[in-house]
Amino acid sequence: MAATGEALTPQGYIQHHLTNLQVCATDNGLAFNSACSEAGFWTWHIDSLLFSVGLGVLFLGLFRSVAKKATTGVPGKLQCFVEMVVEFVDSSVKETFHGKNPLIAPLALTIFGWVFMMNFMDMVPVDWLPKAAELVGVDYMKVVPTADLNITLSMALGVFVLIIYYSIKVKGISGFVKELTLQPFNHWAMIPVNLLLETVTLIAKPISLALRLFGNLYAGELIFILIALMYGANLAISALGVTLQLGWLIFHILVITLQAFIFMMLTIVYLSMAHEDH
Repeated sequence: MAATGEALTPQGYIQHHLTNLQVCATDNGLAFNSACSEAGFWTWHIDSLLFSVGLGVLFLGLFRSVAKKATTGVPGKLQCFVEMVVEFVDSSVKETFHGKNPLIAPLALTIFGWVFMMNFMDMVPVDWLPKAAELVGVDYMKVVPTADLNITLSMALGVFVLIIYYSIKVKGISGFVKELTLQPFNHWAMIPVNLLLETVTLIAKPISLALRLFGNLYAGELIFILIALMYGANLAISALGVTLQLGWLIFHILVITLQAFIFMMLTIVYLSMAHEDH
């Protein structure tokens, strides 16, 4: 599935599947992938943006549709599923978040549903969508948004902004500054040390959120690609690949659900800490 139609080596096959559809602006107009090597920061991963935004719209549309059609009688299967998810998230928020903020529960639900749907793209066979894209002239297509660090980091930065916003809103600017300068050592002489420790701790929150989600989904995608390579070998190895893929599919369903749950829970915990007025 090479861009020029030639057969790929195993290394090339892996690299091709792990490459995003990149677009950048150059002096000669828009450029793609290899031509974007010098564009640096101003390179757009079109596939990640397309799938993440599309799945976000799908999630919102689906839940909105179920909410509008909800009935107090015997609910349908989809309504039952949505109600179970909403109740699960709501109970998780009540057990973890001890402040009062009407934004937290909807935010937690959005995070869980959106991240799960992006993660679930890893369950689509690795060649299906890239092959379909190739037929219409698109040479690269990476379909798992959360396997792109740009997506996970941008989501984590959004959480980081909320942490700073609510820390200042609840504690005031002076309270926020005191939290950074007078903890954990409550003495003026230790202000530089406190500021360094608290700043590192604060910045580590979004970075850990982003890297944890990205690392797990990137690794999961890589395993599916490696298994796909086995189908091009002899019959015995291909049969082993089928067995491994079925086993990994079952296990990976747990992984993608757990990663969505962890991202949601850590967001709730961090925002709960921001609401604590020391």
